[in-house]
Amino acid sequence: MKKLVSTLAVATSLVVAGFAANAADDAVKIALVHGLSGSTFEAFSKQSHTGFKLGLEYATDGTMKINGRDIEIIEKDTQFKPDVARAVLAEAYGDDDVLIAVGGTSSGVTKGMLPIAEEYERILLVEPAVADSLTGPDSNRYVFKTSRNSSMDMQAQALALKPGPDLHVATLAEDYAFGKDGIAAFKKAMEGTGATIVAEEYVPLKTTDFTAAAERMFAALKDKEGRKVILIYVAGGGDPMGKIKSMQPERYGIEISTGGHILPVLPTYKRVPGMEGAIYYYYENPSNPVNDWLVAEHTKRFGSPPDFFTAGGMAAGLAVAKALQSTDDWTTENLIAAMEGMSWETPKGQMTFRPEDHQALQSMYHFKIKVDDNVDWAIPELVREIKSDEMQIPVGRNNQE
Repeated sequence: MKKLVSTLAVATSLVVAGFAANAADDAVKIALVHGLSGSTFEAFSKQSHTGFKLGLEYATDGTMKINGRDIEIIEKDTQFKPDVARAVLAEAYGDDDVLIAVGGTSSGVTKGMLPIAEEYERILLVEPAVADSLTGPDSNRYVFKTSRNSSMDMQAQALALKPGPDLHVATLAEDYAFGKDGIAAFKKAMEGTGATIVAEEYVPLKTTDFTAAAERMFAALKDKEGRKVILIYVAGGGDPMGKIKSMQPERYGIEISTGGHILPVLPTYKRVPGMEGAIYYYYENPSNPVNDWLVAEHTKRFGSPPDFFTAGGMAAGLAVAKALQSTDDWTTENLIAAMEGMSWETPKGQMTFRPEDHQALQSMYHFKIKVDDNVDWAIPELVREIKSDEMQIPVGRNNQE
């Protein structure tokens, strides 16, 4: 009898272990494919990862389960190198068997990841990379994008500048997909307004000396009648606004305008009180339950409010959760069908995946810089919310053809 009981106990333990193994194998796997080393953009990636996990937590009421299945997150480091990004994304799809991948950080690196999603016929959710081209002709039906795009940045920036015949603008951007797509979008937004683009300057990534570019922009603007603005569209470091401001553009009546940025950069905006521009997210601007939760939880856990890309990561996590909750059969085709045209709530309010190119349509925020000596950074105080239907965002790739 003792031998029989012992045998049954062993058998039972093996069955339980088998169930546990099956449950683990049944977890839905999601890869976060971002640059975690090798660039100043690492901070963007880390914010995105934090936000993504908070999004899943919010969507699942803290259980981190969807339809009874655990969520397993696998992190991959692209090192901000296109060849590494392609390799680790292929590894995620092929070896790790992830259902969905989320990435990347740099637009130039992310562009090289698009064909891998098509090759493996798995979804790539782009966050936080920005360039319009990521949902453009070289993209494919497996690519969705929760991050804003260059056209949103620049349509909103143009609205904030209130363009008219008396406005003359010189632009400064980095010489890669983010910068080029951004300036192209800005020029498109200015069409028909009467405003004039008098110069375009492109600088290499990691540029720290903007003297020559600034002098050329000064020369192009200084003799113009009316309002004269240098528009800066630079994602990296180098402090172009500070360097150009130190050259005293005001002696020619030239203003500086740029979009919003992450909290560690906003202290530099104290040099331009009253400057107006457009921002993707600042924690005090949206008013909705999701953002209220994010601000409260992030402040409680990390001792600081959520930042620019934390909100974007949360929007991506909420999108993944909504798609998975929409169907019990998690095939790629079912998920694509669920996500095309899908609307969901985010810290920025409602977003919607446009069926034609899978770009998430969303609001932007017109701000005016306020300086408060009791706050470490300049405050991009809300002027007004710019809703997606106010912006003419061009369709990239037509996935409906």
